[in-house]
Amino acid sequence: MTILHADSIAKRLGDRKILSAATMTADRGTITGLLGRMGEGKSTLMKICAGLIPPDSGWVRFDGIQYIRPRLHRLSKGGLYYLADSGNLASSLTLRQHMEAVHRRFATAASDESIVLMHLEGLLDSPPGQMSSGERRRAEIGLAIARRPKCLIVDEPFRSLDPLICDMVGSGLRMAARNGCAVIISGHEVRALTPWLDSIVWLTSGTTHHLGSPADAMKNEAFSRDYLGSNLERSPIAVSEVVPPFQFSSAHGSSLPGALLKPGHKIG
Repeated sequence: MTILHADSIAKRLGDRKILSAATMTADRGTITGLLGRMGEGKSTLMKICAGLIPPDSGWVRFDGIQYIRPRLHRLSKGGLYYLADSGNLASSLTLRQHMEAVHRRFATAASDESIVLMHLEGLLDSPPGQMSSGERRRAEIGLAIARRPKCLIVDEPFRSLDPLICDMVGSGLRMAARNGCAVIISGHEVRALTPWLDSIVWLTSGTTHHLGSPADAMKNEAFSRDYLGSNLERSPIAVSEVVPPFQFSSAHGSSLPGALLKPGHKIG
């Protein structure tokens, strides 16, 4: 079921036309990847979908309501949550205080589950300034999962993260989708992103191309030539079934396998 649909989106920034005829769709229980070269307008399209900036033309429909000029506060009340690539945590609050605030505001909050899932137990009494970039991203994703949003839009969730943390973040996003959330993410880390995606939307020259599953997208000649280039080989491995590199399972629904976490191992 489609929870968010943006259609015929156009946007000009100064003298430059960023978007001309872009569309975006998010379905419940799925993760959609918005891919494109730097400067093509991915963040702009995501911000329009989230109601942070208005489109010059086009419209956004969220949970059955169509908006010509979507606004973040209205969409948020309906269950949409936007996670920027940085600056999502209040510097004066510890992670525990963030979690308590989420629990107070959202009756369906699942803070305990997200803490275990993202291995946040050791960070609960830390403010953001005492966390590494990987720890902050895990905390942000954990807070987003705890809210149980209907739609989660995340700008570059894997940027500058090591593979282990990428897998933890991906597992968190997949858990959100399993809970019925429609997830949209962007990024350039193709090998890290694709194992977690159900579908790929390619943004290029101001418009979008809905390419289907990652396996189907890898077979698209224009996408492989103009976007992937040498970043991802067009081989049977690249288009094989997309399975996360590590399986996460525990009594709480998800956890890192013991083989990956030796005693005293610090997660970044």
